[in-house]
Amino acid sequence: MRFLAILTIIFLISVNNFAQSGRVTPNAVNKTDINILSIQKLYEEARNYYLTKITEFSEKKIPYNNKLDKQIIREQKQLAAKNAAIAAKRTNLAGEDFYFLGLLYDGSDNLDNAAENFKKFIATENPAIQKVQTSRSVLATIAAKQKKFDEAEKFLNDYLKTDPVRLNERAHIESELAENYYQEKNYAKSAAHASESLRARKALFQDSPSRAKGLDDLVSAAVTVFKSFRDSEKVKEADDALADLRETAVFVGSPSIYFYAVDKQIKYKIETGRKPAAMQDYQNALLQIMKDFSQKSLQIDALERIKRREKHYKLLGEPAIELADVEKWFPGEAKTLASLRGKVVFLDFWATWCGPCIEAFPHLIELNEDFKKDGLEILGVTRYYGGQIRMESEEAEISFLRNFQKTNGLSYDFVVTKGQANQINYAATGIPTTVLIDRKGIIRYLESGTNETRLEEIRETIIKLLAEK
Repeated sequence: MRFLAILTIIFLISVNNFAQSGRVTPNAVNKTDINILSIQKLYEEARNYYLTKITEFSEKKIPYNNKLDKQIIREQKQLAAKNAAIAAKRTNLAGEDFYFLGLLYDGSDNLDNAAENFKKFIATENPAIQKVQTSRSVLATIAAKQKKFDEAEKFLNDYLKTDPVRLNERAHIESELAENYYQEKNYAKSAAHASESLRARKALFQDSPSRAKGLDDLVSAAVTVFKSFRDSEKVKEADDALADLRETAVFVGSPSIYFYAVDKQIKYKIETGRKPAAMQDYQNALLQIMKDFSQKSLQIDALERIKRREKHYKLLGEPAIELADVEKWFPGEAKTLASLRGKVVFLDFWATWCGPCIEAFPHLIELNEDFKKDGLEILGVTRYYGGQIRMESEEAEISFLRNFQKTNGLSYDFVVTKGQANQINYAATGIPTTVLIDRKGIIRYLESGTNETRLEEIRETIIKLLAEK
């Protein structure tokens, strides 16, 4: 996530998330006075920590990255836990003290204590109604996370029956319920709550200070609607959910979301045995883009994204192509893909000079450890790069690869080939590229690039394919 986006995202997050607005200086709180601070001030110190650190790093011109972001969030949770412990020791808690203590516990992921204090606050005499509503919204999300669905639904109903109802709070409750119902395979409930979340996200989008966060929220809600219908085998409803996302992309002027919706629709149709219709959708999209986007730059962006996927679409649902020009296969013995029928095969197209490929190694190691016994076969497919990586000979490159495999603890087999035939055959000219082949030898997944969402998607697909017989 880009640094500038972070500063605006902070303004959208509900009060139970500590990354909120409120510009403060790094020395806003004198630590020697912490034991005499009110519980509200203890909460505000923890709430403002994220923005304080981001502002500090910006002033010092320290580059922002995801690793740094996770570190700040971890430190913020630790500060919330520390301040909650200080506040909880006090013997004169009353009124809004319970509310702010609840927020501190929530920010440190201590859900049980958070819920207990929010309930105490609601039970106090004449509590401020907005804080009651926020308490109910947090209680609903906590109950949803804990799979206490009856309790979560009750808090949601209580919330909706009382003014004021804030769309951002409602959207968060509905989203949490949708995700947790989905995890429990209650797809009807998941779809219903995800649809409400999406409706709220659409209403919020126009006034969102952060376009990036608004788009992320829209897509997340829409995808949950789609997945719920997909996994309950309601094909028409799933198709309609993706069509709605495509229309939303046009409304908000986002070629990236437009591509995402079209890509999902084509892959879904292939997955559900409708490949001719899927390929027609591909052709139609190339023409429809010109009608949907009047701005030339948006047309070009969407077109380029979709055109890059054409060969992937053609390969999906087709028999896997045998690996060509295999020079070395180690530490195991060379095999054909045909001989691996009955297993789920993961082809990882990679190179030693590819940073994203290397970043994905811990995930591949984990997948191998978790699923090899169930029939997963991971093959790291690379080729001779010779002078490109300053290797004097192919023998030296093989020696380097063997040491590389051992040094990185990669327990699956490496396949080293001559030339680019396999990369061309599998449209893997961009690396890393992941190809998943089912037990019957059919290509079921083909994606280039890597990120946390993609890695989760790969794991989910592997689990699904392993479950097929």
